[in-house]
Amino acid sequence: MPEKGNSRGLLEVGRETLVAAAPPQRTTPKGHTVKLRRLFLYTFAPLVLTAGSAWAQEDDTAQESAAAEDLFVEEITVTATKREESLQDVPIAVTAITPLQIERAGMLDIRDLPTLASSFNMNSSQTESQGTTLRIRGVGTTGNNIGLESSVGVFLDGIYLSRPGIALGDQLDVESIEVLRGPQGTLFGRNVSAGALNLRTRRPSLTDQSGFLNLTAGNFNAFNVQAGVGGPLSDRVGYRLSAAVRNQDGFVESVSGAESYTRDRALLRGQLLWSFADRGSLRIIGDYSDADEECCDAVVLLETPAAALGSFAAAGLPAVGGVSVFGPSAFNARRSNAGPFVNPFDQKGLSAELNYNLTDNVSLTWLGSWRDFFASSIQDDFVGIGVYGVSPEAANGFETFDDIESWTQEFRLTGDTERVSWLVGGFASGEDILEHIGLGLLGDFSSFVDAILWNYALAPALPPAQLLGGVPLATGGTFGDVLAADNQALAFSGGIPVGGAFANNVYRQEGDSWSIFTHNTFRLSDRFSLVTGLRYVDETKDGSFRQPAASNPGCFATLLNAQALAEGAAGTPLAPVATTIGNLNAAFNCFPFATPADTGVPILPATFADTFQDDELVYTSQAVYEFSDTVKGYASYTHGFKSGGFNLDSTAAVGGADPRFDSEKIDALELGVKSEFANRRVRLNATLFDYDIEDFQVLEFTGVQFRTFNVPKAQSRGAELELSAVAGQHVTLNLGYTFADSEYPENCAGDLDAASVQSLCGAKLTNAPENVFSFGANWDDTVGDRFLVFASVNGRWEDDRRTSTQPNLAFDIQEANTKANVRVGLGGYSGRWAVELWSNNVTDEQTKNVTFNTPLRVGSRSTFLEAPRTVGATLRLTF
Repeated sequence: MPEKGNSRGLLEVGRETLVAAAPPQRTTPKGHTVKLRRLFLYTFAPLVLTAGSAWAQEDDTAQESAAAEDLFVEEITVTATKREESLQDVPIAVTAITPLQIERAGMLDIRDLPTLASSFNMNSSQTESQGTTLRIRGVGTTGNNIGLESSVGVFLDGIYLSRPGIALGDQLDVESIEVLRGPQGTLFGRNVSAGALNLRTRRPSLTDQSGFLNLTAGNFNAFNVQAGVGGPLSDRVGYRLSAAVRNQDGFVESVSGAESYTRDRALLRGQLLWSFADRGSLRIIGDYSDADEECCDAVVLLETPAAALGSFAAAGLPAVGGVSVFGPSAFNARRSNAGPFVNPFDQKGLSAELNYNLTDNVSLTWLGSWRDFFASSIQDDFVGIGVYGVSPEAANGFETFDDIESWTQEFRLTGDTERVSWLVGGFASGEDILEHIGLGLLGDFSSFVDAILWNYALAPALPPAQLLGGVPLATGGTFGDVLAADNQALAFSGGIPVGGAFANNVYRQEGDSWSIFTHNTFRLSDRFSLVTGLRYVDETKDGSFRQPAASNPGCFATLLNAQALAEGAAGTPLAPVATTIGNLNAAFNCFPFATPADTGVPILPATFADTFQDDELVYTSQAVYEFSDTVKGYASYTHGFKSGGFNLDSTAAVGGADPRFDSEKIDALELGVKSEFANRRVRLNATLFDYDIEDFQVLEFTGVQFRTFNVPKAQSRGAELELSAVAGQHVTLNLGYTFADSEYPENCAGDLDAASVQSLCGAKLTNAPENVFSFGANWDDTVGDRFLVFASVNGRWEDDRRTSTQPNLAFDIQEANTKANVRVGLGGYSGRWAVELWSNNVTDEQTKNVTFNTPLRVGSRSTFLEAPRTVGATLRLTF
């Protein structure tokens, strides 16, 4: 029988292991640059021959299975406390995902994680790299504003990844994933007020040479390759090199022929490990990845009534106004209306980890990192006519991109005495964000405004407005001339087409953070311990918005005519009608993303340069009691913190508004029990939690602008159960249940009277289902004395959830649904090869992700979709 901890990849049975043991994690990306593909080929092509040779040397006989009474759930080691400890010993709610679970679930990236962790979910909007939100227990930061930071921190090999989009790369050669539920600020630092994802890749070996090769093909023309090789270079130095490419067509297709949600990416990671004998080690990791993908178009769920009323045809546009597919039929067929959405990105990073034993009881850890992430974007207007575009062609040659450069430094000292385990440390980080957004209004814009505004939204106001026909306008003629014009929108802008307007907007944020912290366990008796943690955090950010170029003469003509119309109707019963006509025309023709800033007009964009500074004392206290060798309980109180910052948007400082938003704070109570019973064949962990959140950060898109604000109060209360069981010699089970009542309380607005806040009170948090149930079952057995077979199913059932910040909109509710993944496989007993057939979302449940107001299209709602059913086959080879 292979030794415990090897890389077999299918099944390991014995008296000292779980029924299903852990292979090295392997995922599957596909990239686009020729240089990286060649490097992949030259480095890993020999693995095919090596693995084939290992296959030919397959063990001739299989060893007898262990007796059923000797089976037990696998002991899992986690690093949730910055130390290696058993999952059952840490007084933290942790979902620990093993390599076998990752492999059997077919997990490629963290988008697949909700199937394995009932308390976790995520969603993306129009760009995955810039608009991704992570949530734990229903709490997360919604929005695609790059100034917003996540409530769920992501850590890769101990290094903080500053934005969720940076963490969306494929999970290659991952050894374990930990979902840490609840505030984790005392140990993990900034922006983990809802929890953290702790991902660890496989370390180089100093003893054995090993490698793997995974080949996957599936529907949507999917083809994925992953490979890795590693081993000793000497008795003190080891290496590991892994790479992957992934390619897949999109699952949303536009009537224009464009696809969305494609995959075309590559990843290369190299590691070196130096051992200092019994004194410690130094690990250095470098990685590079790139992607050239098309994402993310949306499906129109609710069409504007203007189309059915003939408003677009009357304005000289196609009768459908650019939306030829919408509603349930478009949703079920995954059909959209726009042109391409292009979202290429690349990133590179370097990190180092030093662990050194200063004495027998005191150790030093240093972690340092540097990372650069660059993502560009071309976005259409979600419809099939030329309303606006985010592209160099539409924005006077100005490219839209995000560039995020960051560094981190962390030092920790840890020690143990007979009664105390102590930790002290310091952390510092810097982040430089540069964002360019170039948006231009296109040739159909004035006709579109004529259709959607004059022929539809303003239609009821126009008959009485005839009485204002004699009012002279600032650009010449009278309001009566506008009412008689074929294109009333163009006439109201003085005959100046608004199509062709553009703005080149530049946003920058430079942030520095530092903290000092301590985390200590006091063993007051053999069964009772007290854990305390403190962290002082200091955050400083300099944020700015400037505008190198912009032009929109039609906007200013509209403003002048709106003022003239209002003055002409002043003191008459038609004054409100005149004001409405002027304001609505200004809202459209002065679209804030394509309008000059700093004009002195209060409603138009204004540049800014300001500083945000905040500090906070984050703390936790935990009481832990060991009822028996297999049952432990704990109670904790934690105060968490997520930094505020800047609304990096052209509308942030309109009318002299403060572009900054406040920090978010959370107070969390938690009661937990961790237990094993039935001779350790069953593990059952249960948690109760209660959150009160202050100044909850929210971003909302109104259809015309993005608004970022703080809601004074939000809350989440609930319970969790996680069960792992060996249900026999060949079957293992994993079950999870989360109840999370995450909402804005009825008094959420406090003293604020803003409608944007008041309207949320009493509503559920966005994409926060109240009940979630995850399930997994694995069956393994031998065939004769040479083969192993397995079958697995993993799935998730979730309750209704609201897919938009705006409450009480029926189209925004994603109804309860179940998604299941199935996988069957056949392999050699030693685990050197395996062939698998699989299907994810096997019942093809079509679900909504984020729902929003279709930009400028009054009365229309659109949604981003989640992945449909995928099927395929995978070949795994190891040596």
